[in-house]
Amino acid sequence: MSTPSAQELMKRKTLGIGPETVTNQQSTDFPGHWPGESHEWDLDYFKETFNVEFHKHSPTDSQFSLTHVDTSIANAFRRILLAEIPTLAIEDVFIYQNTSIIQDEVLAQRLGLIPLCGSRDGLRAMTWYSKPTDDDPGSGTPSDSNTVVLRLEAECTWQEGGLQRAVAGETDPDKLYVGHNVYAKDIVFKPIGAQADTFSSERGAIRSTNPEILICKMRPGQSINLSMHAIKGIGQDHAKFSPVATASYRLMPTIDITQPIIGADAKKFARCFPRGVIALDTVTAEDAQKHPELKGKEGVSKAVVANAMNDTVSRECLRHPEFKDKVKLGRIRDHFIFRIESTGQWESDELFLESVKLLKIKCQRIKRGLDEMMK
Repeated sequence: MSTPSAQELMKRKTLGIGPETVTNQQSTDFPGHWPGESHEWDLDYFKETFNVEFHKHSPTDSQFSLTHVDTSIANAFRRILLAEIPTLAIEDVFIYQNTSIIQDEVLAQRLGLIPLCGSRDGLRAMTWYSKPTDDDPGSGTPSDSNTVVLRLEAECTWQEGGLQRAVAGETDPDKLYVGHNVYAKDIVFKPIGAQADTFSSERGAIRSTNPEILICKMRPGQSINLSMHAIKGIGQDHAKFSPVATASYRLMPTIDITQPIIGADAKKFARCFPRGVIALDTVTAEDAQKHPELKGKEGVSKAVVANAMNDTVSRECLRHPEFKDKVKLGRIRDHFIFRIESTGQWESDELFLESVKLLKIKCQRIKRGLDEMMK
């Protein structure tokens, strides 16, 4: 069995980016396996090579890198993040009064798309709610273990003296009306049974993730009175249950400057990339020894790669003839830069850990199935 060199390994996993084409994008019959080489699974080797590195983190936005894994694994995490992590969302809306200009069905849809948050322990403890079916009309009974009740009561009235100001020509609704804007913060959680403990104010009562979401606008004489049932669900059933605004990944860009780019060309080259990708350095004596064409140009600015990760691979530099044969663009096929934007019910880094748990459960389920087949 032969052992490939480090240069050969880097060549294999680098996608070439040309002016109009992408090269080396094909794969082998079994990804990562090459004829005449040993690629048997080794847990210790995987532990040594696999790496997770966080670049930035906030409760609603995280960016991190997964390295030395196959595309199928990275894409599995992405699909689980989008469609299989359970969250809470409004499913049923019972409208008792709606004299606003928004139709009942439109109002119900807007309410269903409002992201909710609360105690994650309470969410995990909730059971799945199944709706009644033709075969079993008695199923789907709401209870404190599978349904959360929310209320919305809003009414618009005149400010004191608002009618007189309107006659005088005042048009500012904040000076004329009270309660003319209905926001997500006006939704009130009504705990039932054990929910007073599982979703208490200390543990995290159910509320809107973004309190300033505008639900509708009203004018004096208009009111809304309704009740909502929120249930546990996954994005595979409906997008409103998806815990992420987006979950995506891209391959790590590479920028190889094969020949020195100096002077005015260096500044032009830097403008071909997003800010911070290319930096301007100065030509040193060592550079002049390495590249004879730089002799006598010590102190002149030169282009260097500062942060290739921020590159969007726009190929702008390949449009200019002065940079031809001076730069090579590419992407690393086993370095995935993930971006997770949470809707607020889960923190963004927790979402990734949840996706790992769910993938593990899937693997265990397949393993049990295989074991049954072998009996």
